[in-house]
Amino acid sequence: MRNLPIQTILSDSRKEKPNPETLVFGRSFTDHMFTAEYDEGIGWHSHRIVPYAPVTLDPAAIVFHYGQTVFEGLKAYRSSDGTVRLFRPEENMKRMNQSLDRLCMPKIDEEMALQALTELIQIEKDWIPTLKGTSLYIRPFVIANEAFLGVAPSKKYQFFIILSPVGSYYKEGIHPIKILVENEFVRAVKGGTGGAKTAGNYASGLKAQEVANERGLSQVLWLDGVERKYIEEVGSMNIFFKIDGEVVTPAINGSILEGITRKSILHLLHHWNIPVAERKVSIEEIQEAFEAGKLEEVFGTGTAAVISPVGELNWDGYKMVVNDGKTGPLARQLFNTLTNIQTGLAEDPFDWVLELKNELAKLA
Repeated sequence: MRNLPIQTILSDSRKEKPNPETLVFGRSFTDHMFTAEYDEGIGWHSHRIVPYAPVTLDPAAIVFHYGQTVFEGLKAYRSSDGTVRLFRPEENMKRMNQSLDRLCMPKIDEEMALQALTELIQIEKDWIPTLKGTSLYIRPFVIANEAFLGVAPSKKYQFFIILSPVGSYYKEGIHPIKILVENEFVRAVKGGTGGAKTAGNYASGLKAQEVANERGLSQVLWLDGVERKYIEEVGSMNIFFKIDGEVVTPAINGSILEGITRKSILHLLHHWNIPVAERKVSIEEIQEAFEAGKLEEVFGTGTAAVISPVGELNWDGYKMVVNDGKTGPLARQLFNTLTNIQTGLAEDPFDWVLELKNELAKLA
């Protein structure tokens, strides 16, 4: 790993760490963060780790008005021997650059970003919770901070990495959730920004999520924005269906985020010789499979929840209860396998995990 000079300014005071047994997702943050700046003609500069603090921006900053911002999400785990482990972090940095390119934002140096992340975790490693089901969530993001009200790409940007100790994303944990199939609102279309991890995609989904919550449902399942019949993804994760022995997931089409957990699940399914297909999947096909008794399991995949079994799909008032509302055997097997690899309880035959024990020793 290239040794990029990173200035470090440590906080004079440290926060009290939250109780790992009562952690909720995204509410607690560590003592420090990483940041770097970009200026057109200079590139990325001023790489530093500083105390976690509010950010001051001009009211005319482009991020506020034209939405130039992208982010990523990954996790750090601590194994029983104390080793800090990251799950496929190079994939996150690669995807971040794809998102930055789509939003006309300057790409980051992926190697620099990984070095910055490892140095930040070295400082904050005591924040990584060890209770089963917990982890340290990592949020890299870039914002456009030039003060300019013209509709044009910014000439100035800021890159951050912040850290948050987390418990389960859903209060249900690994237990099945209920999902609303969205008929009215549209999240993204092919040619838009659905394939990028940018804030606007999530803002456009809030209204539908609000409706789902009012009906006692946990998430929204989006249909395509043109024909309004083909399944795309859930608000915070990709979606899989096990139909008559075959696992099916919507193909990446330009409006679906290519999840890293999704990619890992597909690899595991192929490795286990389980029939799997990436293709168009209509909501009518799912209903027909349900009515024929062939819809065996439904589950979502994502960094935050890892595997989230779906116990019920609600489509325009029509309820499809999957596997009697219980977690299916495949979803549980995938969850256990992936989380055991992530936390070091199982071997990593795919070289997915970056162990930071040696990296931290080099940087100490």
